[in-house]
Amino acid sequence: IVDLYSSRGVEKHVSYLASYDEISKNNYNLSIENYNYAGLVKMIEDKGKETENEISVFQSNHEGVLVDKIQDAYQQFDGIVFNPGAYTHTSIALLDALKAVMIPCIEVHISEVSKREAYRQISYIREACFETVTGLGIKGYKVAIETFVERNKKDEVSL
Repeated sequence: IVDLYSSRGVEKHVSYLASYDEISKNNYNLSIENYNYAGLVKMIEDKGKETENEISVFQSNHEGVLVDKIQDAYQQFDGIVFNPGAYTHTSIALLDALKAVMIPCIEVHISEVSKREAYRQISYIREACFETVTGLGIKGYKVAIETFVERNKKDEVSL
């Protein structure tokens, strides 16, 4: 879970979820960007500090656990940054969970999914997301957090 807390006293929460398929402590090699899983978590936490937000991370390789975590986010978080990995192309359950909680969501993928296999061109999750970030490597998570920070600034101005 990525919880974003504004230093201005206004709480802003963003949940970061990743499936084990795409970000794994043991079997995904992020060394091309000089990061392992611990490095990824640190990068996300550092981005939180930079944007004056507190960050924590959650990941699971179990679809039902991800559904439960999305449902638990209801009325707790103002946004979700979600890397559903291979569930992107298969999980209507995750789509339904995202639609049910009505929390703004950004879909993130490390690779450029549009340049991959034909069966990866379908994203069920995208229907519940206001933005998708792909092909930026793990830096895509930083972009997603920045997008939420900017979105929250705009929301504060419009109040």
